[in-house]
Amino acid sequence: MTATVLTPASRAKPAAAGALEAAAKLWFAAAVIGQGLFVFYILAAYGPTTLSGDFAAWNQNKQLLKGYVPGDTAGNLAFAAHVLMAAVVTFGGTLQLVPQIRARAPAVHRWIGRAFLSTAILASLVGLYMVWVRPTGDSGANAIAISLDAVLILTFAGLAWRTAMARDFVRHRRWAMRTFMVANGVWFLRLGIVAYGFISKPFGDAAPSMGTFFDIWNFGCYLVPLAILELYFLAKARGGPRGRLAMAGGLVTATGLMSLGIAGTWFGMFAPVLAKL
Repeated sequence: MTATVLTPASRAKPAAAGALEAAAKLWFAAAVIGQGLFVFYILAAYGPTTLSGDFAAWNQNKQLLKGYVPGDTAGNLAFAAHVLMAAVVTFGGTLQLVPQIRARAPAVHRWIGRAFLSTAILASLVGLYMVWVRPTGDSGANAIAISLDAVLILTFAGLAWRTAMARDFVRHRRWAMRTFMVANGVWFLRLGIVAYGFISKPFGDAAPSMGTFFDIWNFGCYLVPLAILELYFLAKARGGPRGRLAMAGGLVTATGLMSLGIAGTWFGMFAPVLAKL
């Protein structure tokens, strides 16, 4: 029998891995809260009016650039479908990330996954229709940003489905998580705008304007979360102790900014709309 000698480096490895796992769980907990509030807002603000056919009531929400348009039946139906599918994508995608469901109820995980991927694909196609066929006020770079996001959703969802069918579950989980990130671009868009409003305020005119940030964040709202996810995959698979600790710190920072955006979005955007219903 040989004795195992724990060196400082060997002790650092499990500590760094534990820190990375804890940071990931912290991010997920904040995301669950934020996405739960987002789903509640969608269902409360649009569910009753959409299901009753009172589409004109959408325009009570002054935050909408283009909701109900008289005479535009196809466009109104597309908007209704897009909004309700957003609730399915948000709720289903969050449930897909719960490891206990995947481990203890694999059949439930599979059916939720099918619903999530199918809805994400349909929502992307409807989103492309709304941008290019029924203009919603998005043009130029913003329209390109939305279209690129839709292309990424369609690509990642297709690969997630393909790897699941091939029973390559390691790669499937990666593609499913990538799909989750890009499919929640609209959610990250709101959080980023609100968080930037708080962060940039002390800098006054020295900070880029909200319009400039909006143009950049239209791409960043899905590319930045996707990049963070890829760095997390890399740190978890091949990172050393320092790399994992750095990634853990980055995740904690991202969680703080996301939490700031969640709180600001709820109290500054969602709650005022719901209070008027």
